[in-house]
Amino acid sequence: MGYRQAAVLVSVSFFLGVLSICLNVDYRILFTPLTESVIRDGTEFYTTFYNSPPAIKALLHAVIAVGLAGLIGKLHKWDDSAVFFDGSSLAAFIFAIAVYLTVGVNSCRTVVEPVVGVDTEDDRLDALRILSAGNTIMIVCLVGILVLQAGEQYTRRLEQNLLTQAVAAEEKQPAPSPKTTAAAAESKKTK
Repeated sequence: MGYRQAAVLVSVSFFLGVLSICLNVDYRILFTPLTESVIRDGTEFYTTFYNSPPAIKALLHAVIAVGLAGLIGKLHKWDDSAVFFDGSSLAAFIFAIAVYLTVGVNSCRTVVEPVVGVDTEDDRLDALRILSAGNTIMIVCLVGILVLQAGEQYTRRLEQNLLTQAVAAEEKQPAPSPKTTAAAAESKKTK
């Protein structure tokens, strides 16, 4: 494992950690009956998340950049493994970023700072549900990236083992003797 793969794994694992914290609230919003306490907990959680200091938001975005740089660096190799595993991982990562930027940020803004006279309480509740669903979609994408990276490592190790076995089998075959080689050459000349 090199630095590029480490960058990908660190970035994906970091965001899975952040999203697993969000999953504590998202699970209750998506899969349990909505009560006032569930709605209040979700609103308070995402208000805290949205109003976090700029340094935390910068850290999140820097980790996104590290993950993208790692995947692009791995794709730069451009062999079959890179095209399939790293290309698919890059597509899933970009999809997760798109969900974050289009769904996560806008829904969080609607939950925390509704537009007066436009956003009703039902709009805020819908935004909370959409935000939770978007987080779940991002979790699926990031787990998919981890599975693809594990699959890439598995195939590389399997390929290395097969090459080692082929070299060992080739070395075990007896080398042709000079007399056999000369006799084969004579038979070719006579034909």
